[in-house]
Amino acid sequence: MEQAEKAETRIVILGDESTTAIGDVKALGWVGRVIARTPIEDPIIDIYNVPSPGETSASLIERWGGEVQRRFRPETDNRLVLALGNSDAREGVSVSRSRLNIATIIDEARRNEISVFVVGPPPSFDKALNYEIEHLATGYEDVCRRRSVPFVDFFHPLVDHEGFNAELEVSARNMPAQTGYGLMAWLVLNRGWYPWLGLEEIQS
Repeated sequence: MEQAEKAETRIVILGDESTTAIGDVKALGWVGRVIARTPIEDPIIDIYNVPSPGETSASLIERWGGEVQRRFRPETDNRLVLALGNSDAREGVSVSRSRLNIATIIDEARRNEISVFVVGPPPSFDKALNYEIEHLATGYEDVCRRRSVPFVDFFHPLVDHEGFNAELEVSARNMPAQTGYGLMAWLVLNRGWYPWLGLEEIQS
């Protein structure tokens, strides 16, 4: 069956705690806000968010295949969102190793006819750590550019954003709240989400 003939789309979102709603009194996070702005009935789009706290690119490469096998079907249009965190920067993983891990996932997914959309790591309130996260985000973006895979940069638009940083400053877990998650959702929705799904962009 050709992909264009498949009536149902399944999307698996893999990432760390930044894909949850931790710190959001509306319990949506950026993922919930994106889902709320995505038509899911015509065509049918089922979205499965599968976070793993503290996920590094190494742990992601270990689990991604099993996660998608549980949820994808041969008869569905299967799509993968990699919501990359900043744990590699915190744990001192080299950018070259991080790049290789993500490139491997993307290449394997595409060989299995799984379309990929990548979201980069968000900034931290730790300025020293942000220096490392910036290199990581830039590396991930280059991997995606070389493969013509959509990439949403969270780092550069948010690193100096007053509202985003104000929420990180008061968070015991260095997590955003309503403002931050709203900004992250806006970036995803306006940086290629609808074209990736083959949908006309929805105006806010």
